[in-house]
Amino acid sequence: MTNPTSTIQANETRLLKAFETCSIEMLDELIHESAFFVIPNGVLCTKKMVLDNYRSGHTAMSSITASEQVINILDDTAVVSVVLEMQGKYNDQVISRKFRYLRVWKLFNNNWKVIAVSGVQL
Repeated sequence: MTNPTSTIQANETRLLKAFETCSIEMLDELIHESAFFVIPNGVLCTKKMVLDNYRSGHTAMSSITASEQVINILDDTAVVSVVLEMQGKYNDQVISRKFRYLRVWKLFNNNWKVIAVSGVQL
């Protein structure tokens, strides 16, 4: 059986790479249809809203660096806390900032999917 912590670490890396490269296909694979995002300005977004924003080109990250990652596995759910240093643009505004994100992953049919995300600027 695969170590869930290792799987979540690998999925976190894939997720950040997908955001960095605007890989809609990989984001679609890793994020559950019913996922919610509370972005650092307090706005609640759905998966569709996030993917549409990347598809439109209004959001593009040129660099995402992760640090201080902590993963807690609770049965079929994983909670990840991570500090992200991000450069790029969000809604056509240039950003270069640090954020702390809390992400919740849940196991569905042997596939881990993001079900919730919340971020705050540091």
